[in-house]
Amino acid sequence: MIDIHTHILPGLDDGAQTWEDALDMARAAVAEGIDTVIATPHHANGAYSNEADAIRRRAEQFRERLAEEGIPLRVECGQEIRVHDDLLDAWQRGELLSLAGSDFVLLEMPTGRIPSGMADLIHELKIMGKKPIIAHPERNSEVLRYPERLSQLIEVGAYAQVTTHSLLGLFGKKAEESAWSLCRAGLIHIVSSDAHHVERRGFRLQEAYELISSKLGEKFKENFRQNAASVLYNRSLNESVVFEKSVNIWGKIAGFLRKS
Repeated sequence: MIDIHTHILPGLDDGAQTWEDALDMARAAVAEGIDTVIATPHHANGAYSNEADAIRRRAEQFRERLAEEGIPLRVECGQEIRVHDDLLDAWQRGELLSLAGSDFVLLEMPTGRIPSGMADLIHELKIMGKKPIIAHPERNSEVLRYPERLSQLIEVGAYAQVTTHSLLGLFGKKAEESAWSLCRAGLIHIVSSDAHHVERRGFRLQEAYELISSKLGEKFKENFRQNAASVLYNRSLNESVVFEKSVNIWGKIAGFLRKS
């Protein structure tokens, strides 16, 4: 399995704090069947600023530690980039990283809203040859209320990644319901852990895939798995599978979530 969104590099953000934390996470990932992770420290979110060169250096140090410990985990570099006004210029300055050197870039929106210029940003990134992936939209308050607005961002060129803990109900009922509704509506392309700690916020990727297969079918699970590999190897993503078709699907989903 491939996990494209993790906070496994130590001492950079609110993920692993020590080398031992990071190694424990690596052991847990391998035990679960994960062979590759993309390390995506937070960047420009108001609390953490992790520019490209610092992440590359820490990742190389981590690879050396993994080799010393005999842990067979491949670690690639990326960032979870908070949407901010300077983002496009930061690309030109070489401060930002795509995912594993691919054309894909992981973007984080503020928790409470979709930024007003989000569609324009996606369009500009596409012009630059980038393919934006929106991290955990199921936890965004505006997407919770108006899921059709995520659909609009996907229509202009974005992809979306849901978090294993949301699917498993570990971020609360609303995030769980939103995650499954967005999956069923075909608005999710990738499943990732957003892992921060081996115990408090682990990977749970295999568990999430099994639940997806049980609730939505094997086609959904395989589509998500293939898309994670496509990010790593810079291939085109498969379109999301649609579980439920309805001319009024957004009204149904939004109405259900508002009652929750």
